[in-house]
Amino acid sequence: MKVLLVEDDKKLAKNIEEGLKKQNFRVDVAKDGEEGLYLAKNNKYDVLIIDWMLPKLSGTELIKKLREENIHTPALILTAKSDIEDKVEGLSIADDYLTKPFDFNELIARLKALFRRSKKLPENIIRVGDLEMNLDTKEVKRAGKPIELMAKQFELLKLLMINKNKIVTPEMIEENLWEMNEERHSNVITAHISYIRKKIDKGFDKKLIKTIRGMGYKISDE
Repeated sequence: MKVLLVEDDKKLAKNIEEGLKKQNFRVDVAKDGEEGLYLAKNNKYDVLIIDWMLPKLSGTELIKKLREENIHTPALILTAKSDIEDKVEGLSIADDYLTKPFDFNELIARLKALFRRSKKLPENIIRVGDLEMNLDTKEVKRAGKPIELMAKQFELLKLLMINKNKIVTPEMIEENLWEMNEERHSNVITAHISYIRKKIDKGFDKKLIKTIRGMGYKISDE
């Protein structure tokens, strides 16, 4: 999952970023509302974590501007405001609301719930044919057989499975799996795809991952 964190408290931002990365999230960080708006408009994210009280542009104003431009990435507001009136106002603009201080496990759970709702996933398990992925436990199985994947490969397979029967381009993979400051090489994507293929298709008559020449990759059980 790729997350944009907009938080001006440097210590809190660092703690959240490090905690999310330990959970295999990919995180970009903005220190004020204007920078957050720029990143959210020019990159694709699965979820936004936005502090309410930000320099230059408040969190609620940021979200309003995104919605005006038809960008509907799920947004969770972080704030020290805990009055019911503030919660009502926050939830009238954002998709979720979490007061500081908060339990990190609750933040993770809320982000995953926002992601599932935005992708219209009714449960924590997604399937393509006999291939099954549990988004909570990070377990992958084909025909009941466990499959071990590294974090980046898990995220790549998840991207393919969420977009079942659709072409996923190298550009989509780069935008979703790599952070802004990471080097991106097409041969790295090819290597990850090759490894995933060996893990999920080897020994099975039906091959799920297909290369669409000159366009990208697709996973399908058809």
